[in-house]
Amino acid sequence: MEARSAMAMDLMSRAPGFSLKRDFYTSPAYHALDLEHIFYKEWLFIGHACEVTRPGDFLTVQIGEYPVIVVRGRDRAIRAFHNVCRHRGSRLCTDERGSRPRLVCPYHQWTYDLEGKLIFARDMMDDIDPAQFGLKPVACHEVGGWIFLSLAEQPRDFEPLRRMVEPYMAPHLLSEAKVAHSSTIIERGNWKLVMENNRECYHCSANHPELCRVFSDQPTLTSGQKGMEEAPQILEHWQSCEAMGLPSRYQISDDMQYRVMRVPFINDADSMTMSGRPAVSRLLADFPTAKLGSMLLYHYPNSWNHLLADHALSFRILPISPTETEVTTKWLVHKDAVEGVDYDLQALTEVWAATNDEDRRIVEENQRGILSPAYEPGPYSKLHEGAVIQFVDWYADAMSRRLGGGTAATPIRDVA
Repeated sequence: MEARSAMAMDLMSRAPGFSLKRDFYTSPAYHALDLEHIFYKEWLFIGHACEVTRPGDFLTVQIGEYPVIVVRGRDRAIRAFHNVCRHRGSRLCTDERGSRPRLVCPYHQWTYDLEGKLIFARDMMDDIDPAQFGLKPVACHEVGGWIFLSLAEQPRDFEPLRRMVEPYMAPHLLSEAKVAHSSTIIERGNWKLVMENNRECYHCSANHPELCRVFSDQPTLTSGQKGMEEAPQILEHWQSCEAMGLPSRYQISDDMQYRVMRVPFINDADSMTMSGRPAVSRLLADFPTAKLGSMLLYHYPNSWNHLLADHALSFRILPISPTETEVTTKWLVHKDAVEGVDYDLQALTEVWAATNDEDRRIVEENQRGILSPAYEPGPYSKLHEGAVIQFVDWYADAMSRRLGGGTAATPIRDVA
């Protein structure tokens, strides 16, 4: 209770528009509260439907203390279960992904079907009621080819998220794509620092020469700030995409947890490549042009995404410790695109491989500075870091309510 009270007081006393106090980025006790009240309660982006295309295909993920398995059933439905055998608790699946006709515990071979039902327990089936020992389910939904799950006993309603983002994602046919490349790195920084760094491009011109070839660092063109619709480049891009039947305008959820929009690239670019030309000659769908810019999807607490005409990028963050965060990036292309024929892997991945490594160094230096007892919260730029302010306000408000302290701050609604 001491840590809960301390965090609640810190949230209530924080200065609006300033970064958080040191403990939010360093304290093991605050990290445990983040897991309990954010990562164990919110919907989390986990992976892609195209990674589990056939019955028996599975992927696994570790969320804090919870190992989880996501599997495609024989009825073609995607389900998630706690990756814990109901016999003596061993993990069922130790591989990151694979395919199995049934789920067999490697310890004592208790066996479950793909819907989680216990179907075999050697020399014990007469002594137990198999219906009482099925795998424990985890709430799971798929939208636009993206898989989300929630560890909460009573998850929040998923349908508002589906209604907002599905029309934007559906035209890209991502449930029929494939993962061309996946990269996982460990950033030695708190998960909130990883998210804060993503939510601004104040740092981009000095740190991301590759990304800035095609992606604007101007907040009025990419962050969704107030008055964005007055920017001629944005309005022209939205009108062009809408003429192709593609929803494009900025939308944000009532609680400001997720938002979607389309933004144009700069320098007449078609894709996030060093040349600006498409990375994949076979587009994701039958688009009349590759000049769709990027469809941005942000979802707190753990994902941001770029959906292009020729490929898509997903970014997933999961906290490991107060000062370590796992960042997984996946590049998706048309399911029939052939490496070496339809795309070159280096050309596809080099911009974000470089950007991710640059962001890793930025976050780690940020964390090193905050570890100093000399650190104190500093002011965010209202022009360039408005989206960071919005993220921190969302986090502070969510934590305050769940700690019983009411609302911590008045959230800002006019940033993306």
